[in-house]
Amino acid sequence: MTGPANDDDTVIIKKYANRRLYNTRSSSYITLDHLAQMTREGINYKVLDAKSGSDITHTILTQIIMEEESNGEQMLPVNFLRELIGMYGNSMQSLIPHYLEASMDNFRANQAKLHKAFETSLGNNPLAKLAEQNMAMFKAAASAFMPGAEKAETPAPTPTPSAGSADDLSALREQMAEMQKRLDQLGK
Repeated sequence: MTGPANDDDTVIIKKYANRRLYNTRSSSYITLDHLAQMTREGINYKVLDAKSGSDITHTILTQIIMEEESNGEQMLPVNFLRELIGMYGNSMQSLIPHYLEASMDNFRANQAKLHKAFETSLGNNPLAKLAEQNMAMFKAAASAFMPGAEKAETPAPTPTPSAGSADDLSALREQMAEMQKRLDQLGK
Protein backbone atom coordinates (compact mmCIF):
# COMPACT_ATOMS: atom_id res chain seq x y z
CA MET A 1 0.00 0.00 0.00
CA THR A 2 1.45 3.30 -0.98
CA GLY A 3 1.31 6.13 1.51
CA PRO A 4 -1.54 7.27 3.68
CA ALA A 5 -4.98 7.26 2.16
CA ASN A 6 -7.93 9.54 2.62
CA ASP A 7 -10.75 7.90 4.48
CA ASP A 8 -12.94 8.52 1.41
CA ASP A 9 -10.60 6.47 -0.80
CA THR A 10 -10.18 3.60 1.64
CA VAL A 11 -12.31 0.53 1.06
CA ILE A 12 -13.54 -1.02 4.29
CA ILE A 13 -13.33 -4.80 4.48
CA LYS A 14 -15.02 -6.56 7.37
CA LYS A 15 -13.76 -9.91 8.60
CA TYR A 16 -16.33 -12.09 10.27
CA ALA A 17 -15.80 -14.86 12.81
CA ASN A 18 -16.36 -17.46 10.10
CA ARG A 19 -13.22 -16.04 8.37
CA ARG A 20 -15.25 -14.50 5.56
CA LEU A 21 -14.21 -11.12 4.23
CA TYR A 22 -16.89 -8.64 3.19
CA ASN A 23 -16.16 -5.66 0.91
CA THR A 24 -18.48 -2.91 2.09
CA ARG A 25 -18.01 -0.85 -1.08
CA SER A 26 -19.03 -3.60 -3.52
CA SER A 27 -21.36 -5.31 -1.00
CA SER A 28 -19.85 -8.70 -1.74
CA TYR A 29 -17.82 -11.39 -0.07
CA ILE A 30 -14.20 -11.59 -1.22
CA THR A 31 -11.15 -13.77 -0.68
CA LEU A 32 -7.55 -13.11 0.25
CA ASP A 33 -6.76 -13.40 -3.46
CA HIS A 34 -9.07 -10.46 -4.10
CA LEU A 35 -7.27 -8.45 -1.43
CA ALA A 36 -3.90 -9.37 -2.94
CA GLN A 37 -5.13 -8.13 -6.32
CA MET A 38 -6.46 -4.93 -4.78
CA THR A 39 -3.04 -4.39 -3.22
CA ARG A 40 -1.29 -4.91 -6.57
CA GLU A 41 -3.68 -2.40 -8.15
CA GLY A 42 -2.87 0.17 -5.46
CA ILE A 43 -6.38 0.20 -3.98
CA ASN A 44 -6.24 1.32 -0.36
CA TYR A 45 -8.27 -0.75 2.05
CA LYS A 46 -8.64 -1.33 5.74
CA VAL A 47 -9.68 -4.65 7.25
CA LEU A 48 -11.78 -4.42 10.40
CA ASP A 49 -12.86 -7.18 12.71
CA ALA A 50 -16.65 -7.24 12.28
CA LYS A 51 -17.32 -7.94 15.97
CA SER A 52 -14.83 -5.68 17.75
CA GLY A 53 -14.22 -3.10 15.02
CA SER A 54 -10.45 -3.30 15.56
CA ASP A 55 -8.12 -2.73 12.61
CA ILE A 56 -6.61 -6.08 11.57
CA THR A 57 -5.16 -4.93 8.24
CA HIS A 58 -1.60 -5.76 9.32
CA THR A 59 -2.56 -9.32 10.21
CA ILE A 60 -4.42 -9.84 6.93
CA LEU A 61 -1.53 -8.44 4.86
CA THR A 62 0.85 -10.77 6.69
CA GLN A 63 -1.51 -13.65 5.94
CA ILE A 64 -1.52 -12.71 2.24
CA ILE A 65 2.30 -12.73 2.23
CA MET A 66 2.30 -16.16 3.90
CA GLU A 67 -0.06 -17.54 1.25
CA GLU A 68 1.97 -16.00 -1.58
CA GLU A 69 5.17 -17.47 -0.14
CA SER A 70 3.65 -20.95 0.22
CA ASN A 71 1.86 -21.05 -3.14
CA GLY A 72 4.24 -19.36 -5.50
CA GLU A 73 7.90 -18.70 -5.95
CA GLN A 74 9.32 -17.52 -2.68
CA MET A 75 10.48 -13.91 -2.60
CA LEU A 76 11.66 -13.61 1.00
CA PRO A 77 14.99 -15.38 1.61
CA VAL A 78 15.28 -17.59 4.69
CA ASN A 79 18.17 -15.56 6.11
CA PHE A 80 16.11 -12.36 5.81
CA LEU A 81 13.20 -14.01 7.63
CA ARG A 82 15.54 -15.22 10.39
CA GLU A 83 17.03 -11.75 10.78
CA LEU A 84 13.56 -10.22 10.85
CA ILE A 85 12.38 -12.64 13.54
CA GLY A 86 15.56 -11.93 15.49
CA MET A 87 14.70 -8.22 15.52
CA TYR A 88 11.48 -8.77 17.49
CA GLY A 89 12.14 -7.71 21.08
CA ASN A 90 15.41 -6.09 20.04
CA SER A 91 16.04 -2.47 21.00
CA MET A 92 16.14 -1.63 17.27
CA GLN A 93 12.67 -3.10 16.62
CA SER A 94 11.00 0.31 16.43
CA LEU A 95 13.40 1.43 13.67
CA ILE A 96 12.88 -1.57 11.40
CA PRO A 97 9.46 -0.56 9.95
CA HIS A 98 10.78 2.86 8.93
CA TYR A 99 13.93 1.33 7.49
CA LEU A 100 11.97 -1.25 5.49
CA GLU A 101 9.57 1.41 4.16
CA ALA A 102 12.48 3.65 3.10
CA SER A 103 14.22 0.68 1.48
CA MET A 104 11.09 -0.22 -0.47
CA ASP A 105 10.63 3.41 -1.57
CA ASN A 106 14.24 3.51 -2.77
CA PHE A 107 13.79 0.18 -4.55
CA ARG A 108 10.69 1.50 -6.37
CA ALA A 109 12.49 4.72 -7.33
CA ASN A 110 15.50 2.80 -8.64
CA GLN A 111 13.20 0.44 -10.53
CA ALA A 112 11.50 3.40 -12.21
CA LYS A 113 14.89 4.93 -13.10
CA LEU A 114 16.08 1.62 -14.54
CA HIS A 115 12.89 1.25 -16.57
CA LYS A 116 13.27 4.78 -17.94
CA ALA A 117 16.96 4.24 -18.75
CA PHE A 118 16.09 1.00 -20.52
CA GLU A 119 13.41 2.71 -22.61
CA THR A 120 15.78 5.56 -23.44
CA SER A 121 18.57 3.21 -24.47
CA LEU A 122 16.20 1.24 -26.66
CA GLY A 123 15.25 4.42 -28.46
CA ASN A 124 18.90 5.02 -29.35
CA ASN A 125 19.70 1.39 -30.09
CA PRO A 126 19.98 0.55 -33.81
CA LEU A 127 18.87 -3.03 -33.10
CA ALA A 128 15.70 -1.74 -31.47
CA LYS A 129 15.05 0.43 -34.50
CA LEU A 130 15.59 -2.59 -36.73
CA ALA A 131 13.11 -4.54 -34.60
CA GLU A 132 10.56 -1.74 -35.03
CA GLN A 133 11.12 -1.83 -38.79
CA ASN A 134 10.66 -5.59 -38.80
CA MET A 135 7.40 -5.21 -36.90
CA ALA A 136 6.16 -2.63 -39.39
CA MET A 137 7.06 -4.96 -42.24
CA PHE A 138 5.31 -7.85 -40.48
CA LYS A 139 2.17 -5.75 -39.96
CA ALA A 140 2.20 -4.73 -43.59
CA ALA A 141 2.54 -8.38 -44.66
CA ALA A 142 -0.23 -9.42 -42.29
CA SER A 143 -2.53 -6.76 -43.69
CA ALA A 144 -1.87 -8.08 -47.20
CA PHE A 145 -3.06 -11.53 -46.15
CA MET A 146 -5.83 -10.32 -43.83
CA PRO A 147 -7.50 -7.28 -45.37
CA GLY A 148 -9.06 -4.97 -42.85
CA ALA A 149 -6.77 -6.14 -40.05
CA GLU A 150 -4.45 -3.18 -40.61
CA LYS A 151 -5.23 0.32 -41.83
CA ALA A 152 -5.45 0.56 -45.60
CA GLU A 153 -2.83 3.31 -45.66
CA THR A 154 -0.09 0.89 -44.55
CA PRO A 155 1.92 0.04 -47.67
CA ALA A 156 3.01 -3.49 -48.44
CA PRO A 157 6.69 -4.28 -47.93
CA THR A 158 9.02 -4.08 -50.85
CA PRO A 159 10.11 -7.47 -52.13
CA THR A 160 13.46 -8.77 -50.92
CA PRO A 161 16.33 -9.08 -53.39
CA SER A 162 17.26 -12.50 -54.73
CA ALA A 163 19.81 -14.46 -52.73
CA GLY A 164 22.17 -14.75 -55.69
CA SER A 165 22.42 -10.99 -56.28
CA ALA A 166 25.85 -9.41 -55.79
CA ASP A 167 24.25 -6.18 -54.62
CA ASP A 168 22.24 -7.76 -51.74
CA LEU A 169 23.70 -5.50 -49.06
CA SER A 170 22.93 -2.27 -50.85
CA ALA A 171 19.45 -3.53 -51.71
CA LEU A 172 18.84 -4.32 -48.02
CA ARG A 173 20.03 -0.85 -47.06
CA GLU A 174 17.60 0.66 -49.56
CA GLN A 175 14.80 -1.45 -48.13
CA MET A 176 15.67 -0.39 -44.58
CA ALA A 177 15.70 3.26 -45.65
CA GLU A 178 12.30 2.81 -47.29
CA MET A 179 10.94 1.10 -44.17
CA GLN A 180 12.30 3.94 -42.03
CA LYS A 181 10.44 6.45 -44.23
CA ARG A 182 7.25 4.43 -43.79
CA LEU A 183 7.74 4.27 -40.04
CA ASP A 184 8.29 8.01 -39.92
CA GLN A 185 5.05 8.49 -41.86
CA LEU A 186 3.18 6.11 -39.54
CA GLY A 187 4.52 8.01 -36.51
CA LYS A 188 3.05 11.32 -37.72
